[in-house]
Amino acid sequence: MKIARFSHDDGIHFGILDEGELVVLAGDPMFAGYETTGERVPLADAALLAPVIPRSKVVCVGKNYHEHAKEMGGEAPAEPLLFLKPNTAVVGPGDSIVRPVSLSDRTEHEGELVAVIGRIAKNVAAEDALDYVFGYTVGNDVTARDLQRRDGQWSRAKGFDTFCPLGPVIETEFDATSATIETRVDGEVRQHAPLSDMIHSVAEIIAYASAVFTLLPGDVIMTGTPAGVGELVAGDTVEVEVSGIGVLRNPVRDALPQP
Repeated sequence: MKIARFSHDDGIHFGILDEGELVVLAGDPMFAGYETTGERVPLADAALLAPVIPRSKVVCVGKNYHEHAKEMGGEAPAEPLLFLKPNTAVVGPGDSIVRPVSLSDRTEHEGELVAVIGRIAKNVAAEDALDYVFGYTVGNDVTARDLQRRDGQWSRAKGFDTFCPLGPVIETEFDATSATIETRVDGEVRQHAPLSDMIHSVAEIIAYASAVFTLLPGDVIMTGTPAGVGELVAGDTVEVEVSGIGVLRNPVRDALPQP
């Protein structure tokens, strides 16, 4: 089942995608279940938003594909390499990725599978971890690569506003072991890999992270990017597609000069 968050008639709603229409839900299904209002909205008349706005945090995993670890100049870590993005970095489908050109000379894409946490999770065992997942969406861990290398830690490079596009929907029934991920820039394929190439599985990441901090409903887990990360420039359109979920598409522009 594909769940969308969307705007229509000056309101923000959740809906179930059904053959080109959105079956409008009475509330956020993560908290209110799947009661419907009886209304159906044509998908063409709705503006899709980020399907979840993390109330607490965006948890990310670095170097979770061997080939990506190599292209970044090192071996993959033995344990998941965790870092956080602020929830203010989140934008939705169609929103612009804004390059912070006054502070950084190089903005890059990193397409990723994203798990959405649906229940409070603390000290969860890996064998039980997927029970805490509400569903999955698509993400782009946008990175100011020069700042990442310069700072020695990643908060600034990964945390700019617009640096966490999510969408277009949450798929509640998804098998990561049989899906692929692909990132395209203006139609050119930059990244392509089966999700089974992940070093640490979604369940392992959730177990590892929940041993450190409590995961709350609405938190998202970005599971790492495959090889092929590359530069984005103003005027580009970047697409990240996970088979079985959909395509996350965002234009790229430069930040406006400060007055």
